[in-house]
Amino acid sequence: MGPTIEPGRLARRDLIKRAAAMGAVAVPAAALLSGCAAGGSGSTKKDTGTKTAANPLGVDKNAPLDVVIFDGGFGDDYARQFEKLYSKEYTGAKVSHTPTQNITGLLQPRLNAGDPPDIVDDSGNQMIKLDVLQKAGQLTDLTPLLDAPSIDDPSKKVRDILMPGTVQIGMVDNKFVTLPYVYTVSGMWYSGKLFKQHGWTAPTTWSDFMSLSAEIKKTTKIAPFAHQGKYPYYIDVAIMDLAIKNGGQDFLTRIDAMDPTIWDEDAAKNAIEAMYEIVQRNYLLPGTDGMTHIESQTAWNQYKAAFIPCGAWLENEQLKATPSDFQMTFMPMPSLPGDKLPATAIRGGANEFYIVPKQAKNAAGGMEFMRLMLSKKGATAFAQTANSLTVVKDGVDPTVKLRPGTQSTVTALKAAGANVFNPTYVNDYSAFATDMDNASAEVMANRMKPAEWLKTVKASAVKAKKGS
Repeated sequence: MGPTIEPGRLARRDLIKRAAAMGAVAVPAAALLSGCAAGGSGSTKKDTGTKTAANPLGVDKNAPLDVVIFDGGFGDDYARQFEKLYSKEYTGAKVSHTPTQNITGLLQPRLNAGDPPDIVDDSGNQMIKLDVLQKAGQLTDLTPLLDAPSIDDPSKKVRDILMPGTVQIGMVDNKFVTLPYVYTVSGMWYSGKLFKQHGWTAPTTWSDFMSLSAEIKKTTKIAPFAHQGKYPYYIDVAIMDLAIKNGGQDFLTRIDAMDPTIWDEDAAKNAIEAMYEIVQRNYLLPGTDGMTHIESQTAWNQYKAAFIPCGAWLENEQLKATPSDFQMTFMPMPSLPGDKLPATAIRGGANEFYIVPKQAKNAAGGMEFMRLMLSKKGATAFAQTANSLTVVKDGVDPTVKLRPGTQSTVTALKAAGANVFNPTYVNDYSAFATDMDNASAEVMANRMKPAEWLKTVKASAVKAKKGS
């Protein structure tokens, strides 16, 4: 949950957003259902135009477009690039741009009044839960967007140019009602400058990782490893990535189904013991167990640690703290002996949810805005402006220069090919995920051994399974 990203970020994105990036759940909007429902029965006049091959969604070319963007870790400049694309196509349309960090505070009154924006980036710790909106009848069915021709290749539908899993993640109550636009990969990060300076090679196996860590500790004053101790879901992601790569698709399927027997098996045992080895050998940056994500990541930027685990929002989140010649670089979690997935396999999935409210006056324009977001120009603009990837397959123009961290995630994603995984258990079993967070924090602080961690996590899985 390192949250959505981060302006000051614990506004990262908001710890919540990060969670979303890794599959977590958004903050509930308690009294929203009745409020939204109150405005759900109005009959708003829609702005529509004639559907043609060039205008497949039937946009009224002169209708204004009302855009609301969560101003978090990605900022809002990227949305202005999308708005320029829209204005170029629809020269008679006035586009209004509203950035906010309080989506609920801005959106709920407008929903209740039956006068919502046309497109909303529903993100941050004040986002409105999608299931709440859907139950209140406040979300437009975006299936027409999926079936519309893509901007760059009209012979392909929009649904055909999306990264695997995008449509499924955008489904609420079996309807595609939100576009998860950002594609986040997670793994390990290091400084290319630091590694070149010392002649170090990025490890692909855990054995090589530990050997390099031993060398770093022996020959420098740099700690081999730092982590965001106050938010242990970061280290959970690292542990579970080790386990999933070791146990393969079977392990992934069973953890998402909350099968408690997996915690008795080798993949889980190998993963937690590998991580605990870092603790045992005293390879942790002193104090990292008590640091926030920004504190630990900034220490890493200051060359106080060689490696840190994180999602791809890291580069944008750390822009101000990162030296210009740091050469931020992403790598997959190193392979354990006997891994069933290749060394190049990485965690990746869609997040950052965009919606078109049901009562939006220019709903067709809102969907067209999304179609432009899903063009190569849109995806490239986002990568350049927000330093992150999108759900558009091969969406970044290869001739465009990206920041080193973002470029390294592009490279890693291509190398992974079909070996990209994205566990979903955090969505369905949040109490279990919290129990794992707490146990992992104890392991990293050396107050709990791997065997007890496995026992604790299994007990939580049994409880979660019964509760489901």
